[in-house]
Amino acid sequence: MSKREKLIERILRANSDYCIRFDDLRTLLIGLGFSEGISGCHHVFKKPGSGIINLQPVGKEAKGYQVRQVRRVLAEAGLL
Repeated sequence: MSKREKLIERILRANSDYCIRFDDLRTLLIGLGFSEGISGCHHVFKKPGSGIINLQPVGKEAKGYQVRQVRRVLAEAGLL
């Protein structure tokens, strides 16, 4: 199982939303075709046909509610 597949599995399990590294989540979104714009500490990811995802790192981790947002947007867009 690749690192990307393991990360997707962790996101889908929803039991470790506060333990997802920001850089891993960012790499996953870019790998799924999202474009990234940065404004201050906000990283905004966009993809036609998908919602907009706004992420902020907390140290090295992503915020839990933002991981849930990523899960919802990816599921609605059929990317998982």
